[in-house]
Amino acid sequence: MLQRVLHGHVPLLKFFLKSQLIWVPVIGLARWALDFPFMKRGRGHGARASDLKTTREACEKFKRIPTAVMNFVEGTRFTKAKHHSQHSPYRHLLKPKIGGLGIALATMGEQFESMLDITIVYPHGAPSFWDLLCGRVDAVVVRVQHRDIPAEVLGGDPVADKDYRQRLSTWIEAQWAEKDALIEQLLEKRSG
Repeated sequence: MLQRVLHGHVPLLKFFLKSQLIWVPVIGLARWALDFPFMKRGRGHGARASDLKTTREACEKFKRIPTAVMNFVEGTRFTKAKHHSQHSPYRHLLKPKIGGLGIALATMGEQFESMLDITIVYPHGAPSFWDLLCGRVDAVVVRVQHRDIPAEVLGGDPVADKDYRQRLSTWIEAQWAEKDALIEQLLEKRSG
């Protein structure tokens, strides 16, 4: 969906992907060939350190090549079960995770011109991957909002600086509250 909406408007999109996605036929190999960063997403200090290293290396590469860095702050697909287990304060969103975004802003934040906050809503429920492949999606609403990146969330240390993490978290949580209200509004408009 993002490739379709943003094609021709931003540089090549680069996603941070789960390492398991490299095994998806055609798509995984294509993402590997395009040098998308693959994250281990494991538990424990070793896995986090590996993902941190991968993120930093990817961001160093992105400094040299025009790129639109994509970060999915929820970190995973939304399901009612995940929403319930997280005790998310948002009606339509999981709690945001700021780690990858923090590393990207710390590593190359001065190179970001701005941020595009993209909200995708499927008014009749999220389709399965197979539904998407078969073209069985009857409605999709995409909202793209340009956001400036405040200076106080650029160049900090998201690992060692607790105050920096708090500033970044506060900034993202404010956007999440706004996004949750937007999703509610879009769903009401479509159902009404």
